[in-house]
Amino acid sequence: MSIIADDNDFKTIRAKEEKNPIVEPEESDTDRNFENTIRPKSFDSYIGQAGIKDTLKITIQAAKKREMPLDHLLFYGPPGLGKTTLAGVIAQEMGADIKITSAPALERPRDIVGILMSLKGGEILFIDEIHRLNRVTEEILYPAMEDFYLDMTTGKSQTVKTLRLPLPKFTLIGATTKAGELSGPLRDRFGIIHRLEFYSQDELAQVVERTADILKIEIDEAGAYAIAKRSRGTPRIANRLVKRVSDYALVKHNGKITESVANKSLDILKIDEFGLDTTDRNLLKLIIDKYDGGPVGIETIAAALGEDVRTLEDVCEPFLLQAGLLQRTPRGRKVSPAGYRHLGYKNISDQQSLF
Repeated sequence: MSIIADDNDFKTIRAKEEKNPIVEPEESDTDRNFENTIRPKSFDSYIGQAGIKDTLKITIQAAKKREMPLDHLLFYGPPGLGKTTLAGVIAQEMGADIKITSAPALERPRDIVGILMSLKGGEILFIDEIHRLNRVTEEILYPAMEDFYLDMTTGKSQTVKTLRLPLPKFTLIGATTKAGELSGPLRDRFGIIHRLEFYSQDELAQVVERTADILKIEIDEAGAYAIAKRSRGTPRIANRLVKRVSDYALVKHNGKITESVANKSLDILKIDEFGLDTTDRNLLKLIIDKYDGGPVGIETIAAALGEDVRTLEDVCEPFLLQAGLLQRTPRGRKVSPAGYRHLGYKNISDQQSLF
């Protein structure tokens, strides 16, 4: 795609990038510091996703031997499974710098153009929520990913001219929770595509113990498993629960997290033994009590709960579907028999409200 720009745009883009080369998603300093503190920096410290790690190790070794950048990579799967962390580990293993941004931050053509022009050979560009790229930005990426160049058109009417600007060879890593929403042409330009899976309880217990060790929190094995059991197969949730349980242990006990302390703390947080929180349970109860167990559309559910549709689809649904508590049908969402049992309904016909 050709980008129409006046003669001053090149200077404007470069000047803008010198001041702020990457627009990162907003987050508090506390959250950023916490994530940076516990984020693994190598494959050895990255827990879980064993199959993906083994494949990536070979790919990285081959790229180093060829003295070439990695092929473009796409990671997809539910949020919180370590897609951003894995991109950072890849950069570390390649000995390359990484620039991080998200698709919603790339609103105008000059946003992505400025970032691409600021890249150096071998660098990694990570784009989170890549399924949300607008059409113009996506089309700019096509030649940049495939042939490492940009087409820019300058001037007007009879003075118009097209410039083909070469780009250094770089690696684009995209992350998405909705791979199905990526266009075919963009998806086809990724040479490596991996789906990240939910973690097992054993893997999450390792995550909990590692995080507790980094934060100097005393925890025993049973306490780690108690937290892991309620972490919905997601390391981001496990790490967050470690902090909350440690607060309770510090105030109410001697600071050590045991199985009893973890369970009492998580009960106070209203996170049940399956990892469901109040929103999850209300979603299932709403479908059962108000819509006879379903099926019912996600927009109707969101309106009734006062929640955003994207929140339900990206945060609540993946685990409920994975756990077999919720079913997605052509006519809408439906609570499974396992969902009825988990909420304490004796059988599917028992419609007594538990609100």
